[in-house]
Amino acid sequence: MSSYRQILYHIVFRTKSSKKTLTQEYVKELYAYILGTIKNKNGFLYRINGIEDHIHILCDLHPNIALAYFVRDIKTSSSIWLKQSGKFSNFEGWADGYAALTYAWKDKEMIVNYIINQKEHHKNESFEDELRRLLREHGVDVNESYFP
Repeated sequence: MSSYRQILYHIVFRTKSSKKTLTQEYVKELYAYILGTIKNKNGFLYRINGIEDHIHILCDLHPNIALAYFVRDIKTSSSIWLKQSGKFSNFEGWADGYAALTYAWKDKEMIVNYIINQKEHHKNESFEDELRRLLREHGVDVNESYFP
């Protein structure tokens, strides 16, 4: 018998100290690099976007890959790329930790649109408030020590 699964992960992580170091002029190159990392892990990227201090990823994760290793590999490889590219001179690294939230397939377009509209969304809500809200909406206890 075959195994079936459909798990959409909405992954969010920020820059070290929430510094605004993801230069928007070159961020599409970063997203393309992360897409390659996800493909190399047999994952599927539905959408990636963010602003200067954090990114959102909506993806499918291959069942043979542990989520923690998947995110670690994305953060590690993209950090190296960001520092070597010469286009993100103020980037110091990613902050420790991440948020990974799951969604049903029927919610995919809603989350894709949410991620697409990050720049507009963050005119009214800080990253910290956004993350607190997302965690609470998913019944996750908020650890305030993560927030600056």
